[in-house]
Amino acid sequence: MEQEERLKYLKIALQVIGVLFTVGVPAMMMWIWPSGWGWTPPQPEYEHMIMGVYATLGVFLIMAAKDPLANTSLIWFTIWSSIVHGGIMLIHAIIDETDRVNLVGDVPALFLVAFVLWYLMPKQSQT
Repeated sequence: MEQEERLKYLKIALQVIGVLFTVGVPAMMMWIWPSGWGWTPPQPEYEHMIMGVYATLGVFLIMAAKDPLANTSLIWFTIWSSIVHGGIMLIHAIIDETDRVNLVGDVPALFLVAFVLWYLMPKQSQT
């Protein structure tokens, strides 16, 4: 994929992921699929905290879509924090059977976000 095309799709991905983080994460945790996205047993304090963090990140990803090359640190933070978050949740889902539903919920979603952004990030030109 050419750099210009990659950048075009990265802008779209940042907007889509930004909206999903801002609106989708809270919706999944509270109404659509709480068992696959929330805590078991429910812990509203932590759930509100994580929704606030992801909503904030989502807004900044939407803003970064205007000029992804000027926001590479934010994009790489999103990639690596998604990998770390998904990895920690994966381990807990394997260890704790009450968290197993996360294996088909937010764990693959976090890894998918990381992969899409990583794949679309412009590659450094070789000198």
